Amino acid sequence: MSPLADSAAPLSIWKSFAASAFATCTAEVATLPLDTAKVRLQLQAKSDGVPKYKGLLGTVRTVAQEEGPRALWNGLEAGLHRQFLFGGIRIGLYEPVKRLFMGEKATGEAPLYLKIAAGLTTGALAIMIANPTDLVKVRMQAASTAAQAQTVAATTGASVGGAEKAAAEARRYPNARAAYGIIAREEGVAGLWTGVGPNIARNAIINAVELASYDTIKSSLISTGFFTDSLPTHVVAGLGAGFLAVCVGSPVDVVKSRMMGDRQGQYSGMLDCFVKSFRSGGLGTFYQGFLPNFARLGSWNVVMFLTMEQAKRFLREWS
Repeated sequence: MSPLADSAAPLSIWKSFAASAFATCTAEVATLPLDTAKVRLQLQAKSDGVPKYKGLLGTVRTVAQEEGPRALWNGLEAGLHRQFLFGGIRIGLYEPVKRLFMGEKATGEAPLYLKIAAGLTTGALAIMIANPTDLVKVRMQAASTAAQAQTVAATTGASVGGAEKAAAEARRYPNARAAYGIIAREEGVAGLWTGVGPNIARNAIINAVELASYDTIKSSLISTGFFTDSLPTHVVAGLGAGFLAVCVGSPVDVVKSRMMGDRQGQYSGMLDCFVKSFRSGGLGTFYQGFLPNFARLGSWNVVMFLTMEQAKRFLREWS
């Protein structure tokens, strides 16, 4: 049986969804300050003035001191919407889908290719359903980033042109719940699924890497006899899953961002974008900001998997 499912009888789909949604939302709350700091550092890199933020933890401290601790959790509502739906589906359905692929009579550990196939399937299905939550999160982050860009520009002595436009964009979506209605009215209901194609590719791949690697690393550790199904094992497996997800996900993120910003038709597809990006900047092009990304995603995975393991145990004992 898979390490993601205890030796006891598997949870129902609804209980698995509940445990997964709770775990992903918990991880979002716990690590959002790191994501906020990562965005501020990326934004600062685009300005020409004296750096205001230094390092990931230094940025967290600066933002908290100057804007108050609550600023570190800007965008939390949209993030929780996304994690509840997307996280609950992609992780909650992983075990049922994997058992379906294995067949009713199969016993023992699933082969790696079936774990990957299950992760790809649930990741793609989840983002197809949850794309509106992802879109709203991106739109609100973009508005917040645009407004923050003017603050960074002002503090670094760079141009502050466009401040009114940034402020207007930030006011356009007063909160996440209102954003769904605004997008649907202005762009049609189909507008909520803008960018679903690149999103399916990105999230299916990262989901497969995260879940299949956690599954495999955990079972491998336990099989040595030196580890048990306990907190240290979950931490090591979670860090391993986060590291591999960043290794695989960073190139996918770069390709996705470049394709979504390609208004001149420079790229004919994802593979073309990957090849041209590699030729222009080498392998390093795909791994800019690797350490901040790993700090965010590694810690996110550890918190998520630890919480999910405990939530599933609680639901088994409670039922």
